[in-house]
Amino acid sequence: MTSFSKSKINNEDIITSIDMLEKVYGQSPEGAIKKEISYISDHYRAFIEAAPFVIIATVGPEGLDCSPRGDPAGFVRVADNHTVIIPDRRGNNRVDSLRNIVRDKRISLLFLIPGIGETIRINGTAKISTNPELCSTFALQNKNPTSVIIVSLGSIYYQCPKALVRSKLWDTESIVTREKLPTTGNILEAITKGKINGDDYDKAYPKRIKDTIY
Repeated sequence: MTSFSKSKINNEDIITSIDMLEKVYGQSPEGAIKKEISYISDHYRAFIEAAPFVIIATVGPEGLDCSPRGDPAGFVRVADNHTVIIPDRRGNNRVDSLRNIVRDKRISLLFLIPGIGETIRINGTAKISTNPELCSTFALQNKNPTSVIIVSLGSIYYQCPKALVRSKLWDTESIVTREKLPTTGNILEAITKGKINGDDYDKAYPKRIKDTIY
């Protein structure tokens, strides 16, 4: 990729208004608008229930957060045509997304399905529930999620597959072998200037993830 100095970007190149934006991009095609609806149709429900992975975007006083969630396909439950429920499994316990939801209920979801080019996007609002009976319905390996995120739908639509086609995300030839990138231990050792031993961290991780996956 050719390098480019940001000093070469002139103020007149910066889009600062909707009018300027529309002059560059024009009007959205009809299909891009019509695909957005305010309820979960049967077709959209099929995509949600086939997805083993969703990215959650939230916003709070400190800024934005984007967090991955994954489980067996169908883990995001369609409760009705206007509601989905997401179990909050064990993670790093930063609870960034949950902190944001408590203070600003806006949320966006992006569902990905292996091998499928289209993604499904939901915009809406969220609340967090610790209701024991509800959480127990999401139990895996005899462990309940600590809470569930209840999302009230504002809008839902599919994103066309161009981005996944260009990135070749699902192509086996695009798979990057793990040894080509720094390990989590390498990263932590560098950040902490050796206070965390990277090799020890990496060696312990397989057992740690097995013990704490649920």
